[in-house]
Amino acid sequence: MSTTALITLLTSDTSTTTATMGWSSIIWMVVILVAFYFILIRPQRKKDKQDAEMRKNLQLGDEVVTAGGIVGIICKIEEETVVIETGGDRSRLRVRRWAISQNLDAEKEAAAQKNAAKSASPAKDKKKGKKSDKQDDSKSESTASEPETKK
Repeated sequence: MSTTALITLLTSDTSTTTATMGWSSIIWMVVILVAFYFILIRPQRKKDKQDAEMRKNLQLGDEVVTAGGIVGIICKIEEETVVIETGGDRSRLRVRRWAISQNLDAEKEAAAQKNAAKSASPAKDKKKGKKSDKQDDSKSESTASEPETKK
């Protein structure tokens, strides 16, 4: 009987070990899939939504870049296509909306708004700026009081 008990003991430990290993591998697979979702899939969907919104908000006169690298100004907007004017001879090209990759005018406006927001800084930054101005003034006064040496 002791042999049977030993065999039962060994087989029961092995079955629980394999079951534990099975669950841990499944858990790791789920963790990896979740990580891929947050690292790759979610940011790509967000970018796709932004691109679709940009294409929806195109206006006459906007400067755009196509996926092929052609830069032009929109002169006509249709349902699925956009006519852009490009080059010194004012050539007109008709391209599909999905082929427009950038709206340069919108990017310039966004950058200008970002810079305006930075320049309108909080009071703490203004105090720091005043202190640094005072330090700069004291440095300039100390250099102004030193005699200039000519070579």
